[in-house]
Amino acid sequence: MKPGFYTIIAAQFFSSLADNALLIAAIALLRELQEPAWMTPALKQSFVVSYVLLAPVVGAFADSMPKGRVMLITNAIKIVGCALMLLDMHPLLSYAIVGFGAAAYSPAKYGILTELLPPQRLVVANGWIEGATVGSIILGVLLGGALITPRVAATLLGFDMPVLETPVNTPPEAAISVIMAFYLIAAIFNWYIPDTGVDHRVPSKNPLYLIREFSHCVGLLWRDRLGQISLATTTLFWGAGATLQFIVIDWAARALSLNLSQASMLQGVVAVGIALGAVIAARFVSLRGAVNVLPIGAAMGLIVMTMVLVHFIPLAMLLMVAIGACAGFFVVPMNALLQHRGHVLMGAGHSIAVQNFNENIGILVMVGLYAVMVRSGMSVSSAIILFGVFVTGSMVLVMLRHRANQREFDSLHLIGMEKH
Repeated sequence: MKPGFYTIIAAQFFSSLADNALLIAAIALLRELQEPAWMTPALKQSFVVSYVLLAPVVGAFADSMPKGRVMLITNAIKIVGCALMLLDMHPLLSYAIVGFGAAAYSPAKYGILTELLPPQRLVVANGWIEGATVGSIILGVLLGGALITPRVAATLLGFDMPVLETPVNTPPEAAISVIMAFYLIAAIFNWYIPDTGVDHRVPSKNPLYLIREFSHCVGLLWRDRLGQISLATTTLFWGAGATLQFIVIDWAARALSLNLSQASMLQGVVAVGIALGAVIAARFVSLRGAVNVLPIGAAMGLIVMTMVLVHFIPLAMLLMVAIGACAGFFVVPMNALLQHRGHVLMGAGHSIAVQNFNENIGILVMVGLYAVMVRSGMSVSSAIILFGVFVTGSMVLVMLRHRANQREFDSLHLIGMEKH
């Protein structure tokens, strides 16, 4: 690998680490402000809404200048969002600004790989990116949980800047100030990402043209027999995964008597399971056999429902690993299939934009539904059962649709053979 590649990996790791730690700190800040419980899942919605609204234009923005500069600018936007959180802007609004930066950051971090590396190295490169991202998720939620513990928070609040008066007065604010330092580290790596020398002129900067082109790509992937199956499953996975983050926090408090810091550790355990499932899938599932893992997605919904029966921490940790392993095992082949179909139909860049758009709509819808459940006073156990039924039912519908597509394909293939 070229030296610049490892700079990209380091920048991605620290930026993603800060993103995941900031979610825990922002939840703690909401609780410090005694905001209603439904605002906790609404945090995720405020973060991902930019991914949906900006999907048609972020690709063109990422291609308009060197990718390292794009990553530096968007990382700076994340730092601004954190600073506004410390300056008493409401967490939902300031976290939305961080999400705005993240939405524009995403296509640049993947797009630069195709500029820097030869095609035969892209699979390995994406493996490095995904590995760094999973690692940053695990360590990020653990970091966020650790920073808001009373002992660490007391130590951080004990530091006083000479002469300068800072707005850091509470444990969540102390955590956010540390998280800003990780964004700064990512920005330093962004600065040293090399310019690949690629021509950065985009075909058109007209927003209407970009929206029309993007809409065409969305329709193209949803009409494809395999594309629609893989896109539906990855959309469901990311929506379910984001919702599960908040379900685990609420369930850990009710069933296991864990505080926010301790519950965040359980989120890290789920991420460990995802990494384990991803490794197993990469070892034993081929691209041709990707659709054979669909039943694992249905099984994940059934396993989630058993959470209501668990009241012991060791058993809860095993359950979190099992849920994560199922998720990782079925989403990795589906993601590979989706990237393959997207590359064939429209090219990698457009495919990633369409994928981000749909997956973040899934997050908005599913997390939004959970926020409505919390606001209506529904118990965590009832929410878990409904969530599990929804996941399993949706996967069964996807499997039925895939079988119908297969029958249609077989019929058309048979008619074609008869004509010849």
